[in-house]
Amino acid sequence: MKCFIRYLYYLIYIELPLNITLRWKSAGITVAGVSGVAGSNATELNLPIDLALDSSNSIMYITDYYNNRVQKWILGQSFGRTVAGQSNGTQGSTARYLYHPDGICLDSNENIYISDTGNHRIQFWMKGATNGTRVAGTGTSGPANNELHSPYGVIKDSTMNKLYIADFENHRVMSYASNASTGFIEAGGLGAGFDSTHLRYPLGIHLDLWTNSLLIANFGANNIVRWPLGATNWTLAAGNLTGASGSSSSTLNLCTGVTLDPMGNIYVADAGNHRIQFFLENQTEGRTIAGVTGTISNASIHLTTPYTVRLDSQLNLYVVDSGNNRVQRFDRY
Repeated sequence: MKCFIRYLYYLIYIELPLNITLRWKSAGITVAGVSGVAGSNATELNLPIDLALDSSNSIMYITDYYNNRVQKWILGQSFGRTVAGQSNGTQGSTARYLYHPDGICLDSNENIYISDTGNHRIQFWMKGATNGTRVAGTGTSGPANNELHSPYGVIKDSTMNKLYIADFENHRVMSYASNASTGFIEAGGLGAGFDSTHLRYPLGIHLDLWTNSLLIANFGANNIVRWPLGATNWTLAAGNLTGASGSSSSTLNLCTGVTLDPMGNIYVADAGNHRIQFFLENQTEGRTIAGVTGTISNASIHLTTPYTVRLDSQLNLYVVDSGNNRVQRFDRY
């Protein structure tokens, strides 16, 4: 029944044909940044990490880690515009600045939530504003429930008006209700570990509303785990149960990002293997749909330490190709 409901949603809201194929062109198109070039001008990025697409799939918001800024990039243009942080890349800890921003998500009004990793806080940046407002963390690293230590992935559940945050160094995922000054431990929080009650350096996260669970890129354990909200342990979604790394079709190496399509299939940014892996729902064997396993370069068929993978409404892939300082789109055909 769950798969059938997903499929109905897919047909009604995604508006793709019944005979859809899940395959992608092997060569990517650079849609942001200059391939292989790190820089701070409007055409360049310096270690991009995450991106969010607007509802029209025509605008990207990109966290530009070493430039301490977020760039708004209209698809088809060769340059971005700074919408959070300073355009010259200056870092800081006041409301106008960012320090190594990582995760990003949008609300329905294109206001931005940013994991300001170096400042151990989540910043809310209203559309058009010149400064942000702290909505999670204290700005100082720590393990208390009102503190964060190097937060990375951040997602917003608009239905519950709640933020979920991958609290990397605290080996947990936190949730913050609207206007709350203290968070709640949703997953992990028992220190680093490999068993099903622990997380080990969680990075990317995805909220699956169909199963009321979090998918977590468990970076330090080389796997993707599913943690039902309210549960005390995870089940394995992709990768090795023991945490061992690998480059086979069933293993991962330093996975950094994860997302789902409306049918429940899993897409993984397998950074250490320089590829994007695709896992059909409930399958343990994946296939490479972008990049070439173990090969790095800035050629159009290659990736170098891809950090994040996103999907637009037509299931085209957007890959933050961090090591090549660019965003690549791989078109579905």
